[in-house]
Amino acid sequence: MQDFDPLAPETLESPYEEFHRLRKSCPVAHTDAWGGYWSITRHDDVEAVASDSAQYVTSVQNVIPKVAFTGRRPPLHLDPPEHTPYRKAIAPLLTARRIEAFRPLVRQLCEELLAPMLAAGGGDICEMYSAVLPIRVFAHWMNLAQEDADLLAEVGRRYNFAVQESDEEATRESSAILYELARRIVSDRQQHLLPVESDATSALLASQFEGEPLPAELVVGTIRQVLVVGIIAPTVFFGSVAVHLARDLALQEQLRSDPGLVPAAIEEFLRLYTPYRGFARTSVSDVTLRGRTITAGEPIAVCYAAANRDPEVFPDPDEFRLDRPNMKASLAFGRGPHNCVGAAMARLQMTTALEVLLQSTRTFELSGEVKVTRMPEIGALRVPLVFT
Repeated sequence: MQDFDPLAPETLESPYEEFHRLRKSCPVAHTDAWGGYWSITRHDDVEAVASDSAQYVTSVQNVIPKVAFTGRRPPLHLDPPEHTPYRKAIAPLLTARRIEAFRPLVRQLCEELLAPMLAAGGGDICEMYSAVLPIRVFAHWMNLAQEDADLLAEVGRRYNFAVQESDEEATRESSAILYELARRIVSDRQQHLLPVESDATSALLASQFEGEPLPAELVVGTIRQVLVVGIIAPTVFFGSVAVHLARDLALQEQLRSDPGLVPAAIEEFLRLYTPYRGFARTSVSDVTLRGRTITAGEPIAVCYAAANRDPEVFPDPDEFRLDRPNMKASLAFGRGPHNCVGAAMARLQMTTALEVLLQSTRTFELSGEVKVTRMPEIGALRVPLVFT
């Protein structure tokens, strides 16, 4: 049974055209790709499934297609209550108040990364800017030694593009190196614990579940997850934003002239270009959605990118609007127990990155072909720009 083909060639726009078709005619759709899975595209269905962690679990398969070749990585690979202590340990270090202290650093890093592009008159905004910024920021947030930060910068970028360009061998190799880095970080903290209120690894090592310390290998898995979870999405999200603005010079100039609009613009861009369509859940029992029977054990893609363009929730969903009254309905950072714990960090990075790009250029336009990512992400992966 094949309601759609996720392996078909794509452009930046074509997935959204397919989402509109599926929402209208087949909102609970099935494909035989990657062993077979279901995809839900309507806002209310996506929100309901993502919020019901008792019926729809993430521990069986958390993403489609599978990209995890090693051990389980909490909290994304676990369900409540097992996942809760891992998330609880990290969450205080990612509050909006805590993240605000990183604003000067993020701006400095943006300026440093953009400088060679400005000198060259342009370049690939993903490869040189949005793929590197989150790695540099997370190295500081993780309190990494310079040697480890340098390794993360090199291997994290390699992993990022390997996953998105479906290079399985490079994905396995870089993932293994990142696991070794995570083990080294955990080993170092076991010997030299840092204050738990300012260090994620130390907070995890100090946490307990049912009166026992968290298993050492799962702490390693959590650090491995943290090292890359905030890298891939910003790369393609900002790439899509850059493409949009390169094609809409009037909006580009509006935001450049009034930088106070940039935070609201980022929220609308997050709705328009939500970078994920392949986060997965698995029903623990047979369930019927929209008249389709999903058998227990079958994976379901929770398509946030499609849900955020549902016209039943967002009128004229393909249009960019700064004045939408219901932005709280956006599912850009998910719903339920697995919603994005790093949302404040993501907002700070993407807002600052756009502010610095606009302030540093008179205009920018596309200078070559835009290449797109593949499942489970969605968006622009290679975006050559020329600065004028």
